[in-house]
Amino acid sequence: MKKLHGKYSDAKTGKASLLLVFLLAAILSLSGCGKTQEDSGAGSEAVETQEAEQAPEKPQDPEELPTEEQREEILAIDEIAASFEPDASIEIPDYSGDVYVVMNDNIPFFTKENLPTTSFAYYSELDELGRCGTACANVGRDLMPEEERGDISQIKPSGWQSVKYEQVDGDYLYNRCHLIGYQLSGENANEKNLITGTRYLNVQGMLPFENLIADYVKETGNHVLYRAAPVFDGEDLVAYGVLLEGWSVEDEGDGVCFNVFVYNVQPDIVIDYADGDSHLDESALAATEETEKAGNTGADAQNGPEPESLSPQPADDPEPVPAGTDYILNTNTGKFHYPDCRSVRQMAEKNKQVYNGSRDEVIGMGYVPCKNCNP
Repeated sequence: MKKLHGKYSDAKTGKASLLLVFLLAAILSLSGCGKTQEDSGAGSEAVETQEAEQAPEKPQDPEELPTEEQREEILAIDEIAASFEPDASIEIPDYSGDVYVVMNDNIPFFTKENLPTTSFAYYSELDELGRCGTACANVGRDLMPEEERGDISQIKPSGWQSVKYEQVDGDYLYNRCHLIGYQLSGENANEKNLITGTRYLNVQGMLPFENLIADYVKETGNHVLYRAAPVFDGEDLVAYGVLLEGWSVEDEGDGVCFNVFVYNVQPDIVIDYADGDSHLDESALAATEETEKAGNTGADAQNGPEPESLSPQPADDPEPVPAGTDYILNTNTGKFHYPDCRSVRQMAEKNKQVYNGSRDEVIGMGYVPCKNCNP
């Protein structure tokens, strides 16, 4: 079990910050805060001169003051920030093979009363080790970007290392993972919003939930309150994973409702979360080699090759694949694999589908062949 680490601290807000400025100005004007007219070295004449030089303050335009509804939303935003104490009692189950685990019966931990319908985003300040804290956004259409994502390569999150493995899709083990995805927030090179995350965490873990939110917001115009809290064990520089919570505001969770912990892992790779060092999992590789070896020593191999006279094949034609071949379909990535492909072991069970048929049938269903096993 891991304890959740991180909270809202010195957070910043987008549109809500303007409302807070208005509210602060109103409080100051109503409280009479300002310069005193008393001066130990000046008489009444000096006071009168000072008063004459000071232009009378123009009454603040009521339209510039936050409305009662806006004040309620400001308080609601503050309540969201204050209601989550992740290091108090939330325990994270140890990784057991799935990319994520459902928390709290899939119901977010944050309060779901008086939620704001104003788009905003919070990003915690980095801690003393340079690690990101909890990030939160009330995602609306006006928060989402209209342009392509910019360059973020200059950011080096805590524990960052650039390392490649052929076992990893895309080769690179680590990505600069947005806590609040770019498609939701429009945030590019924001160091408060980028952690060192595996390719598996980024693509298989977080992206499906970000896509769910983006599709819902674009379709309905409603808001989704989304919170991402990285979990660090002790003084580790690389997060053990990220807690993700989502709740559609206007329809009270009917459209979007989830609470999951996504593990920052990579199949076949062992990660040292203290500093980001990594190496191949020798036991996993050995198991893969045994599987491949067993596949090459089946009945046909034991009985020797079939006489060429009984199986004539043109030298320049590929060996045909039987019509009844078993394939494993990844319903999330849209790829299909042979059952003994190493990529199959990386799939979440919910994305795995067994199909028996021809290669052309699978491709006709919209799937593309895996580049590792080339089915």
